[in-house]
Amino acid sequence: MFLKKSFSGGAHPPGSKHFSEHAAIENAPLPDEVVIPLQQHIGAPAEPIVAKGDSVKTGQPIAKATKFVSLPCHASVTGTVKAIEERPHPLGVKVPSIVITRDGEDDWYEDYTKETPLDTLSAADIKERIQAAGIAGLGGAAFPTHVKLSPPEDKHIDVLIINGVECEPFLTSDHRIMLERTGDILKGISILMKTLDIETVLIGIEKNKPDAIKIFKQHTNGNKNITIVPLEVKYPQGAEKQLIKAATGRDVPSGGLPMDIGAVVQNVGTALAVYEAVSFNKPLIERVVAVTGAGITTPKNLLVRIGTSFSSCIEYCGGYSDNAAKLINGGPMMGIAQKNDSVPVIKGTSGILVLDKKQADLLSEKPCISCARCVDVCPMKLIPSHMASFVEHNRIDDAYDMGLFDCMECGTCSFICPSKRNLVQYIKQGKAKWNQTHRKAD
Repeated sequence: MFLKKSFSGGAHPPGSKHFSEHAAIENAPLPDEVVIPLQQHIGAPAEPIVAKGDSVKTGQPIAKATKFVSLPCHASVTGTVKAIEERPHPLGVKVPSIVITRDGEDDWYEDYTKETPLDTLSAADIKERIQAAGIAGLGGAAFPTHVKLSPPEDKHIDVLIINGVECEPFLTSDHRIMLERTGDILKGISILMKTLDIETVLIGIEKNKPDAIKIFKQHTNGNKNITIVPLEVKYPQGAEKQLIKAATGRDVPSGGLPMDIGAVVQNVGTALAVYEAVSFNKPLIERVVAVTGAGITTPKNLLVRIGTSFSSCIEYCGGYSDNAAKLINGGPMMGIAQKNDSVPVIKGTSGILVLDKKQADLLSEKPCISCARCVDVCPMKLIPSHMASFVEHNRIDDAYDMGLFDCMECGTCSFICPSKRNLVQYIKQGKAKWNQTHRKAD
């Protein structure tokens, strides 16, 4: 019934999953130092509640949420607050961060092994625990999860879509948790269903992960409320609007949100974090990260403490290979190139990718040849080349009128472009410039 579901547009970049898809999740060693950025989510940054010199335990709150659309931060190791200062962030900026030097082994702030029965918690209790745990969407967008689970009263939600697509090339962290933590993900889905008071769940998984499709079908056999939706392998199948279209046939309106058409989308990693937070009061202090690519000696999937440096993760994977050339936070389509590997793993870090010289050379930019291939593949039906040119020439309002903010920055246009123009980079710059000019005026 749900076979061959997809969306219009898109592209078929090489999957390159083979580097790490068969590598079972390993626990990364505890780092000697962690850097916890106060901005790891969409919304207002957290505010420190510790000071330099304070001793902290693993899981202890160290920064509080300042608004509804905000999240707290927690210590990911036991140690001493070394500094509260601006440090480099994987998004390419410096942000206020709490630096903790580890002292010895883990000393946990609370006992996170005692399970709370779901039937003792109300929907309000669940959302409170999710926010207190600092959970943001682990698929990469890092939108506060409790906000997604709090639609306005006039928005009737009738379907929960679980995103197990992981269409970004190279990345395999979601694939591994689907195989290794299937039951816990499903428990997290049950919690999400109770919170939203819905009975219909669709779990979308691309067909290049037949083992994940098989194991979820086995675990949900006989459950009439949950349907596994095998999806066509096409990028960006995992983007919210494209996933909703493929799984339900519904279109999210321009400028709208999934809740406008009765849908909520959550990543499989987020569902797992929700299970741990609600059932055990465990804060989000670690996540699975794929450390992968031809530039890594031994690619792995690692369970990493938040704030661990990229360099520590890469070192544990045998270090850089001889032909390593480019370091990226995330995947090659939507990821951001890094100047160095001192940046920390944050809640939205699904992958640490190192390309070799041959792959990196393929990304060098040349002039536009007006071939319109970017238009053909754009899943949002935009004209990326024109928008990028408008931004290049500082015609930001013209770019806005062409649908600048409808772009979801998936990178399909940049991938298909024979000139390898940095189209997404221009569009990101355009959004930032428009915000600076217009929203300050508001």
